[in-house]
Amino acid sequence: MGSEDLTISRGSLVSGVARATGPTMTEVAAAAGVSQTTVSLVLNDALGARLSAKTRQRVLEAAKSLNYRLVRRGAPRPSLTGASVVGFVVDEISTDPWCAIALDGAREKAWEHGLTISAAVTRGDAEMEQAVQTQFEGQPLIGLIYGTIQTRRITPSPALYRIPTVLLNCYVADRSLPSIMPGEILGGQTATTRLIRAGHRRIGLIEGEVWMDASRDRLKGYRQALANAEILFDPDLVRPGNWEPSAGYEQTHALMNLKDPPTAIFCANDLMALGCYEALKEVGKRIPEDVAVIGYDDREIAQFTRPPLTTVLLPHFEMGTLAAEYLVNNPVQLKGRQSQIKVECPLVERSSVGPIVPDQLD
Repeated sequence: MGSEDLTISRGSLVSGVARATGPTMTEVAAAAGVSQTTVSLVLNDALGARLSAKTRQRVLEAAKSLNYRLVRRGAPRPSLTGASVVGFVVDEISTDPWCAIALDGAREKAWEHGLTISAAVTRGDAEMEQAVQTQFEGQPLIGLIYGTIQTRRITPSPALYRIPTVLLNCYVADRSLPSIMPGEILGGQTATTRLIRAGHRRIGLIEGEVWMDASRDRLKGYRQALANAEILFDPDLVRPGNWEPSAGYEQTHALMNLKDPPTAIFCANDLMALGCYEALKEVGKRIPEDVAVIGYDDREIAQFTRPPLTTVLLPHFEMGTLAAEYLVNNPVQLKGRQSQIKVECPLVERSSVGPIVPDQLD
C-alpha cells in the first residue's frame, strides 16, 4: 500500500485503494436527520429499540430514496487461513458514543464476511493494552482495529506490528501503520461554507480545546472557507471552548457583546451548541432568523433541540466499516509508509440555519 492520503465521501477499500460504491449508512443518517445508531437499529430491526413509527418511517424512506441496501449477514465461518475474528481495541467506550458506533460499523462489515468481532476496552492503561494484545495473538485473528476516543497521534506498542493492524481515529507520525480518521478540515469548511451560502459574513467560531487535533483542524477548515469566500479572518470572532455546553453559553455571550457581533455561530461540537442556544435565547435572539447556529458531531440530541440543529456528522459507523474491510482485504501486515484515509463528514440539514441565498450559490 502506498503512502498517499485518501479522502473519501463514500466507498470501500480494495487492497488499500478507495473505490466508490453505493450509498453508505452515514448518508442515510444525514438524509433522515437522525444518528447513525438510529439508522442501524431501524435497518437491522433491532429488538427492544424504542423508536417512534415516524422516525422508523423517515429512516426507511431515506434508505429507499438513496437505494441503500443492507447486506444480509452470513453465519460466522473461518477464512482460508483459519482466521475468523476481528479484534477491536479502544481506550474508552462509556464516556462518548463514537466508539460504540464505530464498533457497530465494524461488526456489520465483519458479519458480511462471516467474521465475528472481539472487543476490549483498555482505558489507556499500558499494562492492560499489552495484556489484551497478547491475548488477541492467541486467537484466530484476521487482524486488529485499534482506536482512540480522541483523534490523536499515538506511540504504538510492538504488539501492533506483529499482527495486521489498522488504526481508527488515531495515527502514528511515521505512517508505519495505516489509519482511518474523519476529514476534520473539510468538515470545518463544510459547516462554515453552509453559513456563508446563507448570506452570512460575520461568522463566529467557538472552538474545542485548542491542543486537540479535531479542534485545530476544524479551525483550519473555518479559515479556508472564509478565504475561499474572500471574507477577512477576524480573530475576535474565534472564541476558546472546551466541548461542554457551559463554554458554548459563555462564549456566545462574549460574541454577542462585541461591537459588531456575528450573525452566525459555528460551534465546534453539538454540546457547545446547546449552550449557544441558551445564551441566544437570553439575549432575545431567534434561531435562525437573527443568528444562525451550526454544530458538529451529530449527537442524538441534535435532532431534538428547538429548532433542530443543523450539524456536521462524524462518520464513525463508516470509519468502523472501512477499518474492518481494510483488514479483510489486507490479511498480512504491510511494510513501509502507509496511507492515512480520511472519511468525509457530511452536512446534516435541519432548521438552525436559514435558506441558501441565491447569489451565494457556487
